[in-house]
Amino acid sequence: MGDSFFLFAAVGFLAQLVDGALGMAYGVVSSSVLLSFGVAPAVASASVHAAEVFTTGASASSHIAHRNVNWRLFWALMPAGVAGGVLGTYILTTVDASFMRPVMAVYLGIMGLYILFRAWRQPGRYHEHSRGFAGGLGLVGGFMDAAGGGGWGPTVSTGLIGSGGAPREVIGTVNAAEFFLTSAVSAAFLAAILSGHWGAIDELSAHGAAVLGLIVGGLLAAPLAGYLVKLIPHQVLMVMVGILICALAIYQTARLI
Repeated sequence: MGDSFFLFAAVGFLAQLVDGALGMAYGVVSSSVLLSFGVAPAVASASVHAAEVFTTGASASSHIAHRNVNWRLFWALMPAGVAGGVLGTYILTTVDASFMRPVMAVYLGIMGLYILFRAWRQPGRYHEHSRGFAGGLGLVGGFMDAAGGGGWGPTVSTGLIGSGGAPREVIGTVNAAEFFLTSAVSAAFLAAILSGHWGAIDELSAHGAAVLGLIVGGLLAAPLAGYLVKLIPHQVLMVMVGILICALAIYQTARLI
């Protein structure tokens, strides 16, 4: 896969551009491309999270600079997301986590349609979430992200926007919290390798060019994230998120057939 650097750089750029603007897609798209090359699910997840340490850091900085982050929501999401991500990493390196795919597909389909309904029926009506709700969603999202291959944005951004969160603040905050989640998950994968719990170092090394491509492409796109979210009207963002979520649900369902 050493000759695929430019392909993965293009994938990383487009995926991060969508992720930064809509709060999801980098992990799902990147993992799906790696899986299509025959990479094992656990190795794909570890590779994508290694790349995301760099891309989410740049994206988070952009959202902070453009004042898209709700810090109260951030402190509810981030610790719970980290805890869920570490747990998901342990599950993924121990058992087959493919049983979660049908659950994710159903969740995405329902929430995508509901977000489109809210964008049409209730534009401009947003509210703050309780710390308990945000923390619970962050825990599930972190777990799904590590074990399901990129579930943080689809789970958390979708849940918060679908339940009444302002799209700009949700997307900015979820992106900012994701940096800490990906760092924790990457550290957990590294600990699993060093402790002998998971012997995948050779396979990870074999896909180094792909990971580097994802990093470079993502870093080029990440600075645009905060500006795009600041520029696009809330109702338009909701429609774009709803369409993306429905597309992801269709894709996930097709993979199950």
